[in-house]
Amino acid sequence: MVSLANVYSIHPPPYLKQPSLFSFTSLHLCSTMSPPKAATLFLLFFLLLLSSTTTSNAHNITRLLAKYPQFSTFNHYLTTTHLASQINRRQTITVLALDNTAMSSLLAKHYSLYTLKNILSLHVLVDYFGSKKLHRISKGSTLTSTMFQATGAAPGTSGYVNITNLKGGKVGFGAEDNEGKLDATFVKSIKEIPYNISIVQISHALNSAEAEAPTAAPSQLNLTEIMSKQGCKAFADLLTASGADDKFNENMDAGLTVFCPTDSAVKGFMPKYKNLTASKKVSLLLYHGIPVFMSLQMLKTNNGVMNTLATDGANSYDFSVSNEDEVVSLETTVVTAKVLGILKEEEPLIVFKINKVLMPKELFKPVVAKEANEPEADAPADSEPADAEDNTNGVQGLGGGRLVMLVLSLWIGILLI
Repeated sequence: MVSLANVYSIHPPPYLKQPSLFSFTSLHLCSTMSPPKAATLFLLFFLLLLSSTTTSNAHNITRLLAKYPQFSTFNHYLTTTHLASQINRRQTITVLALDNTAMSSLLAKHYSLYTLKNILSLHVLVDYFGSKKLHRISKGSTLTSTMFQATGAAPGTSGYVNITNLKGGKVGFGAEDNEGKLDATFVKSIKEIPYNISIVQISHALNSAEAEAPTAAPSQLNLTEIMSKQGCKAFADLLTASGADDKFNENMDAGLTVFCPTDSAVKGFMPKYKNLTASKKVSLLLYHGIPVFMSLQMLKTNNGVMNTLATDGANSYDFSVSNEDEVVSLETTVVTAKVLGILKEEEPLIVFKINKVLMPKELFKPVVAKEANEPEADAPADSEPADAEDNTNGVQGLGGGRLVMLVLSLWIGILLI
C-alpha cells in the first residue's frame, strides 16, 4: 500500500505547500499509522490548515496608532486627508510614522491640506518592510514605490523612496527626487503584522519638491446635483426642502456615505413621509447617511450595526448591513433595502442607490415577530466584535465557519489520543 507520505511527496496539493503547518514529520507519522487513524490525522491537519488560511488581512491604521499618543498628530492627519481609509484598503503596506515633534516641524511650513496629503502619502510604502527586512536589504539599497507615486501626480520616479543601510546598523530614508539625500533614519518598529502592515517610526519627514508643490483642492462635489441627475431627484428635493442637505454637506470633507432611494421608492413612501413632523422628517433623511467613507467592499466586509447622521445620545438610529454573495442589504427591523449600485464614488464621498426608503425603528413600528410556534427563517446575526487593534474598515475575527472547523479539529484530536 502506498503511504500518504509517498503520495504527497510526489504530487503535493497546493494547501500542503506550507511546511510550518503540515510538516514532513506529520506525514511520516501518518505513514506509520493504521489507515483509519492516518486518514483521521490527515483530516485534522487539513482542517487546522484551512482554518488558519481564512483569517482576513484587515487592519485599521487609526486604531493601531491610537495606542501610541506620541503619534497622535500624524494619526489625526492620516484621517483628515483620507489617507487612513486608503491605507486600510491595502493588503500590503508600510507606514513611515512621524512622532508629534516631527509633525510639528512639518506643519510649521503651513502646507495646504491637499499638499500635506501628498507629503504624507510619500511616507506610505506599497510594500512590506518589517524591521528585519529593513536591516537586511539586498545590495544595501533599494527603491520602493509609495502611495504618492500611485496617485499619478508624481512625475517619473519622484514618488519613490530610497532605503539604504548605513554604517553602524542604521537605515536611512530619502525621496528619490531629493538629489540622493537621506533625510531620515529608522528609529524603531511600532507594529508589524507580517506581510500585511508594518508601522515604523522614522526620525524626520521626507523632503520632496514634487510632493511639496502647491496642490489645488479637488472640484467641489454637489451632492443633490449628483443624485438628481441619476434617478434620485425626489430624495434630493426632500433634502433641500427640509434643510437636511446642510448636515450632509458638513460631513462631506471628513467622509460621507449616502444611501439614496430611487424616485419610485420615494414616491411610494410619500404618504408616510407627509405624516411626520418637521424634525422627524429631518431625522429620517439623516438616517440615510453614514459619517465615514464606506466603499462597496468595505460594506461587504463590515457586516453589522452602522451609526448614521441621525444617531445621537438619546436615539440610536442605526441599521445593520449584511450581504449574500454580491448583494448588500440594509436592515432596519422595519424594512430591508438592497443596494442597487453606485451613483458616485470620489473619496471622501460615495453615493449608493437603494430600492427602498430606510425606515428607522425610532419612527416606525418594527415588523412583528412570528408566533413562537411558527417556524422562523434563519436571520443573519450581527458580526462578532473583532480584535480591537486589527478591526478595520474590514472585519477580522473568528468567523462561524472557522469556529466550526476548529471545534471539529479538537474533537478529532481527542479521538486520536
